[in-house]
Amino acid sequence: MDKTNSSLTGAHPTLYWHRLEDGRVQCDLCPRHCQLREGKRGACYVRANRGGAIVLTSYGRSSGFCIDPIEKKPLNHFLPGTSVLSFGTAGCNLSCEFCQNWHISKSRQWDTLADEATPSRLAHTAKSHQCASVAFTYNDPVIFMEYAVDTAIACHEQGVKAVAVTAGYIDERPREAFFKHMDAANVDLKGFTERFYRKLCHGQLQPVLDTLIYLKQETQVWLELTNLLIPDENDSPKEIEAMCLWIADNLGPDVPIHFSAFHPDFHMLEKPATPKATLIQARRIAQEVGLNYVYTGNVHDQAGDTTWCPHCGKLLIGRNWYLLEQWNLHRGACPDCHQKIPGVFQDEPGHFGRQRIPVRMA
Repeated sequence: MDKTNSSLTGAHPTLYWHRLEDGRVQCDLCPRHCQLREGKRGACYVRANRGGAIVLTSYGRSSGFCIDPIEKKPLNHFLPGTSVLSFGTAGCNLSCEFCQNWHISKSRQWDTLADEATPSRLAHTAKSHQCASVAFTYNDPVIFMEYAVDTAIACHEQGVKAVAVTAGYIDERPREAFFKHMDAANVDLKGFTERFYRKLCHGQLQPVLDTLIYLKQETQVWLELTNLLIPDENDSPKEIEAMCLWIADNLGPDVPIHFSAFHPDFHMLEKPATPKATLIQARRIAQEVGLNYVYTGNVHDQAGDTTWCPHCGKLLIGRNWYLLEQWNLHRGACPDCHQKIPGVFQDEPGHFGRQRIPVRMA
């Protein structure tokens, strides 16, 4: 469903806001609830009060397009080996001190949004490049919800799936409207204490947990998690164990989780990179707690890249970075013990490999 050209002028209407008695307008998209006077932008930078209403100022504009392996999102149980057209806009509704995409998520320069594309053009581009899905990524799609939803609808009309890579920081009403158009999501569970979220993300943990429970219990969206481990901040065995126990109790043991390595960036240049041993230890803790599909990321660890049958231990999908080297799934199940493996699988894997292909819409 494409909008008119006026939608690409930077003032696209939105639904989730209300007027306050003092003349300001409150945005009701996320837990920040920014209260804005005329002409002011929210903390996300891309939603603003114009004419007494909240508008999206980045509709139809992107910080770039690239075709990636789906495993890079990361999603290991969603159409393995296929390609995904990835794009983002600018801004973010969290302010993570360790942001790995800060040049996009913290951008205040409109030349970051150099590429323009309507939802239908994105869908046709994905289709013409034989991408199985489109991913809203690089910055959080929650803040460009209207653009993401319209693009997801256009993609579905072309038989292309929609993927959200998100921190899950969204209020209840827009959460339902957003995720009903998504086929898969990787949610970044950044830590497992309110202290961590307040100190390093300038947000709250509980809304993220609420989003995770909603996704698992009330939708058919395929869900995977990412946890970026930062030395001396969220990498203690006690915190990792508590998080994994919560996942097992609230989301179940079959939701895949990816432990990824921090590298010094943005406002945390003094921190050392995460040792590979920390990721391997986190994976072991998660497995001991009872999680069935635990992966490591940003390091070369073939055991941690591989999908194993949790029942008999057979190697099912062997990965070398983003390259699928072994495929032993049979109709989505282990060929030896017939254990059904949760996920969205084709009979045969894709063969996109490790490629990264920049795409220009012009």
